[in-house]
Amino acid sequence: MGTTFDPWSPEFLADPYPAYAELRARGRVIRYEPTDQWLVPHHADVSALLRDRRLGRTYQHRFTHEEFGRTAPPPEHEPFHTLNDHGMLDLEPPDHTRIRRLVSKAFTPRTVERLRGYVHGLADSLVGGLVAAGGGDLLADVAEPLPVAVIAELLGIPEGDRAPLRPWSADICGMYELNPSPEVAARAVRASVEFSEYLRGLIAARRADPGDDLISALIAAHDEDDRLTEQEMISTAVLLLNAGHEATVNATTNGWLALFQHPEQLALLRADLTLIRTAVEELLRYDTPLQLFERWVLDDIELAGTVIPRGAELALLFGSANRDEEVFDDPTTLDLPRRDNPHISFSAGTHYCIGAPLARLELSASMRSLLTQAPTLTLASTPPRKPGFVMRGLEELKVTVA
Repeated sequence: MGTTFDPWSPEFLADPYPAYAELRARGRVIRYEPTDQWLVPHHADVSALLRDRRLGRTYQHRFTHEEFGRTAPPPEHEPFHTLNDHGMLDLEPPDHTRIRRLVSKAFTPRTVERLRGYVHGLADSLVGGLVAAGGGDLLADVAEPLPVAVIAELLGIPEGDRAPLRPWSADICGMYELNPSPEVAARAVRASVEFSEYLRGLIAARRADPGDDLISALIAAHDEDDRLTEQEMISTAVLLLNAGHEATVNATTNGWLALFQHPEQLALLRADLTLIRTAVEELLRYDTPLQLFERWVLDDIELAGTVIPRGAELALLFGSANRDEEVFDDPTTLDLPRRDNPHISFSAGTHYCIGAPLARLELSASMRSLLTQAPTLTLASTPPRKPGFVMRGLEELKVTVA
């Protein structure tokens, strides 16, 4: 390709942004043979294509695998695809419209606001433990347990049942990377089976004895003759857990690493906590937790004079779009007070993240707690990055508190 874009290279994974700049300079759509995809690196194109109804997260509402020129997944992967294909993220209208409407009845701004006190209290408690210990792993001690507990609380998953949630989620999300290995696929299938069985039992319990939780609300949600099937409820709960914490964990650790690497910006934030709101948005832009969003071409499209045929797959590069020089002033600079910040870290269009308000609440709460309780927080060692490209995050983030 004549570029440094290589999603399996440790050098690229350490810092993909120079490669994105090369892609943007090369053109608006670039064929990438190793993944059989068309790369789309510019903000305007990514934003427009997220709203383009000639594209879809799935094609099975219109075509069979054979009609679309694609090979069906192997039968042994069926549990993963049953779980994944019934969630909003991988559906198109009319099913997506129906499910999102019903979920929105349960997942309201009032629901999120009801969690505000719980989120801030839990963030304060987790950060307090980190401070008392003189430091630790910011990922394992704060970034991860906060959103997992919040989503579990929202769904109504009892505290004693929560230990497997993060491992299940991590294994399922492994399938969203480019060309996952057979071992990764096997773990995703196993986690899909176990998580689905657990939720099937929890749904049965909530049918018999409803509570003040999202699963009970999903059971009750209906619109005229529409209601969620049991599989749709299971898939929705898994999607909310996976999307509701995976991106938040990575945004927290990516964000704090960026702050440590830009001490002048961290000092600015510590001196003025009113910057937290814009800081959260800028950190989501600067080192994007979801780097790529895939969409299928359902009808031939033309982009910058290039015809992309039906059956092709587009890789919309969120990480590149969020560094686009045509949209952001000085995009390689971390600027916490940045006001004009139309980042697309929460996607756009039909698949805009329904949990964005909750993610912002969690990110703001943990940031405020760390800034106020741990004003001497410092990076203890260079953190290792996760090996995946699509979901960009760290393996750990060791810190000290003087």
